[in-house]
Amino acid sequence: MRVQLSLPETFSFQTRIPVRITDINYGNHLGNDAILSMMHEARVQFLQSLGYSELDLEGAGLIMSDTAIIYKGEGFYGDVLTVKVTTADLNKYGFDLMYLFVNQQGKEIAHAKTGMLCFNYATRKLMALPEKAAAKLR
Repeated sequence: MRVQLSLPETFSFQTRIPVRITDINYGNHLGNDAILSMMHEARVQFLQSLGYSELDLEGAGLIMSDTAIIYKGEGFYGDVLTVKVTTADLNKYGFDLMYLFVNQQGKEIAHAKTGMLCFNYATRKLMALPEKAAAKLR
């Protein structure tokens, strides 16, 4: 069975990320590993827009529990991709981030998701999603 993602109708954040020459693979298009790196960049920018970082979400750190990427089209060197991000499935210990990658012509390049968990890096254990952070992430 193939991976499936249901993207929301609206996204709460967007950024633009250029496709660098180092993002291109031997097929002369955007490599799958580069999409994951771009998701990381978009996630950091999204969190910064809310006043957070991956190491400080109201006192909680974040750790990725899973990821899924569905490729919809090719990206090429020189493209500037719009990456839209929003939260989904907030729960006791974390949330999902949903991503939509679109090129300048409006063609979808990828749909993606990361599962994020709140983590205490000092004790190396999961922790509850802080209420104040949950309110901002909704």
